[in-house]
Formats: sequence, C-alpha cells, structure tokens
Amino acid sequence: MRKVATRWHSHRTHGEVRLVRWGHYGPPVLLFPTAGGDAEEAERFLLLEALGGLLEQGRIKIYSLDSVAGAAWVSGFQSPSHCAWLQNQFDACVYHEVVPAIRADCKSERAEVISAGASIGAFNAVASLCRHPDAFRAAIGMSGTYDLQPWLRGEWHDDFYYASPLHYLPGLGDGWQLARLRQRFALLATGSGPWEDPEQSWRLARVLAERGVPNRVDDWGPAYPHDWPTWREMLPQYLSELG
Repeated sequence: MRKVATRWHSHRTHGEVRLVRWGHYGPPVLLFPTAGGDAEEAERFLLLEALGGLLEQGRIKIYSLDSVAGAAWVSGFQSPSHCAWLQNQFDACVYHEVVPAIRADCKSERAEVISAGASIGAFNAVASLCRHPDAFRAAIGMSGTYDLQPWLRGEWHDDFYYASPLHYLPGLGDGWQLARLRQRFALLATGSGPWEDPEQSWRLARVLAERGVPNRVDDWGPAYPHDWPTWREMLPQYLSELG
C-alpha cells in the first residue's frame, strides 16, 4: 500500500501540520482522527487494513492529519477560550492548507473531498462539510461526539459558535453556503453499545434536516460499541457506497 507523508508549519494553528496519504488513485477522503489521535492513528488501529481492498483497487485515496484541536480539548491543560480559538483555526487550516495540498496531490484544482471520522473526528468531518460545501461533497460521521459545549465549562465564545454545526446552522442565513450545503450529504452512523450516544447523531440530523441538508442516521445496534472494531466495519461499507 503506497504511503506518503508531508509536513509544514501553519501560521493558523501556530504549529506543524502533518498530512499522510495512502493509496495511488481515486476520490480523496480526508480522515480525521479521534480526539487524541495523530495522522497515523488509523493505520495503527488497522482501519487502513480494513480499507485495503478499496485502496488497492484505486477506488479511494485516504489522507489523514493530526488531531490538533481535538487534542487540546481533551488535554485538560488548555483554557476553553484557547480550545475554541484553536478549533476555529484548525478549520481554517483544513480549508486553506490541507484541501489545497490534497488537490495538488490529486492534480485537480476542483477535486471534491469526502470527509470522515469517528468520535471527535466525526465532529470535524461534519463541520468541514457544513462550513465548506464548496470543497467537501459528503461527510461520514461515525459514533459522533457532535456537542463540544460541555467542554466550555460554562463559558461561551464566538469561535466555538462558528465552529459547531449544532449551534450556528439554525441561524445560518440563506446564501451560497446553505444553498450548496443542501446539495451535499451527511451520513451519521452510530452504534448503541457501550460508550455510544446515538442521541448526538439524531440531534445533529434534526438540525441538518431543519435546514434542508440531506442526511441519514444509521444505528447499527447494541452489538456495536464506541470502538475501532465498529469503525473498521462501518467505513469500508460507506466509502463503497459514496465512492
């Protein structure tokens, strides 16, 4: 399986961006790691092995990067205001730096990306689609943690508002962003086994539906916990469907 890694310094997040790609051909998929994960997390937890058939057939190319903002949220060492700022900056980095890097690698300035992720990675996948429907054509959120507000510890920040689809989508005015988003698709998959919270997916689905954004919730049932074996089953199925 072909693997290429690149890195650069981002003035947006004030840190290094590491982007890893697996595969040689096919539609690009940007895979966001879990909260504390890095760009190679999916490989260590055998998700890339589960996607091996699609990669070898040239049906997809997988890209992944470090969980910059997610790591700050779960660290417990950063203030809520900094985490909210970093979440917003991370989104800007994805759009202005990572997407162009993916398009350059694909040799297509118009390549549309599928975003995907589990847990907080699902938050980032759906947030990228909602904020940038000109760059992302679909999102696959698995076992999503979509409401990060409890981590604000009672504070409120505009950076958080604009980064969180649950909060800004209800007030998003008519315009190009919403019009384009209504032509996109969000697939929200969840289990109902240990450590899962299906209501987060349903809550986000209701917000999307109220704004006319096509979406679907799949509940895989109590046999599927919030864990990598679940996601190793989910993602190949959904990328086969959307690819």
